[in-house]
Amino acid sequence: MIRYALACDQAHEFEGWFGSSDDFDDQQARGLVACPVCDSKSVAKQIMAPAVAGTKRKGQVDLPPQARQMMMEALGQVRRHVEENFDYVGDSFAAEARAIHEGKSEDRGIYGEASPKEIRELAADGVPVAPLPPEAPKKTEVN
Repeated sequence: MIRYALACDQAHEFEGWFGSSDDFDDQQARGLVACPVCDSKSVAKQIMAPAVAGTKRKGQVDLPPQARQMMMEALGQVRRHVEENFDYVGDSFAAEARAIHEGKSEDRGIYGEASPKEIRELAADGVPVAPLPPEAPKKTEVN
């Protein structure tokens, strides 16, 4: 599929998806491409920057500083809530989470440490787990 930025002779801008560049040309020649606003058949492709894959790290999102600050504060509140209200079980996290899931231990919120292998095994067995948000860096450690 290919996406084109399009505009009609009345300056209405819109986009269209086509199977290929030839599909656009064929449909336009048959009068099938029309402006969704005014139904003009005089439609042209607009200049578009190509989508280049691999220029950013996978999963990286550029956020405005205010949004990033709000997210960090929210994550800090989640971490503080867990630390203040859940039981810390240290390295016994995987065993205790499994025991709670299987009804062999008191149902309560816990947090602690587990290896990546232990987390994969818990998740594969349907034990609900989630990572604890990281601690915010100390102001003295930030540039």
